[in-house]
Amino acid sequence: MTTATATKRSGPQGPRAGGSTAGDGKGRIRRDGGAWFLVLPALIPILILSVGPLLYGIALAFTDAQSGRTRSTQWTGLLNFQDLLHDGLFWDSFRIGLVWAFGVTVPQFVLALGLALLLNANLRMRWLARALAIIPWAMPEVVVGIMWRLVYNPDAGILNETVRDLGLGDGRDWLTGLATALPAVIVVGIWAGMPQTAVALLAGLQNTPHELHEAAALDGAGAWRRFRTVTWPAIRPVALAISALNFIWNFNSFALVYVLTSGGPGGRTRLPMLFAYEEAFRYGQFGYAAAMGCVMVAVISVLLAFYLVGRLRGGEDA
Repeated sequence: MTTATATKRSGPQGPRAGGSTAGDGKGRIRRDGGAWFLVLPALIPILILSVGPLLYGIALAFTDAQSGRTRSTQWTGLLNFQDLLHDGLFWDSFRIGLVWAFGVTVPQFVLALGLALLLNANLRMRWLARALAIIPWAMPEVVVGIMWRLVYNPDAGILNETVRDLGLGDGRDWLTGLATALPAVIVVGIWAGMPQTAVALLAGLQNTPHELHEAAALDGAGAWRRFRTVTWPAIRPVALAISALNFIWNFNSFALVYVLTSGGPGGRTRLPMLFAYEEAFRYGQFGYAAAMGCVMVAVISVLLAFYLVGRLRGGEDA
């Protein structure tokens, strides 16, 4: 009697439980489908304009594609990459790209941190200083390049005029000198990208609780100690993120250096992007240029992997 009663009681519960699970599964499918429907308008342009060209460029790297409608494209496998291994000009441009990326990113961060600390202080007309600080960031890179070409002009540029007025010499041609071209371009890169880094660091500073600074000051901590124990730990995630992004953006720079020097003089400012551009659109070697692009994508992917691993480890430690 007890077994039968238990069976009768448990019998109806099985179908109801199963029906509930099936209903939840159907509801979850409907919710997922609705989410994908909302994401599609943003996802389709990314697939068409970013993922599609990237995959096409990777495929092109394994061919001998060249400019010209009558030329036939043949599959060459790893031949382009083998040629890159023995291309000294490409590896020279790669070295110049690393020097440029580090030479811009590191001073850019240091100066931006100082600017962010200054803009975070309680100064008069602080709102105006913040507005003026982002002007270089708001200007297109082509405009920045043209403006700085006028500054570096050997005959009527403001830099050489200042050098002459100070009695330091007759000035020099900064953008065509073998020893001065790359440093001159690095200065422009620092000036153009510093506001973006400063704005990101300023946001991190404003999210730092003011009570921590007050407590540290009551404990007798000086300005440097407060920065080291309170400010830096608070902005460290932002600093790492913006530095990694800046390095990637600087390594992939094209427009600014192209307007300033076009890779000259003698290839002293020929970044990898400029080298790939010349191979593709000046010499028509699309397959070879695509192989260069694949190498640069691989390098950037490795840097991103190191950054993400560091972020994950930092999150686990926290």
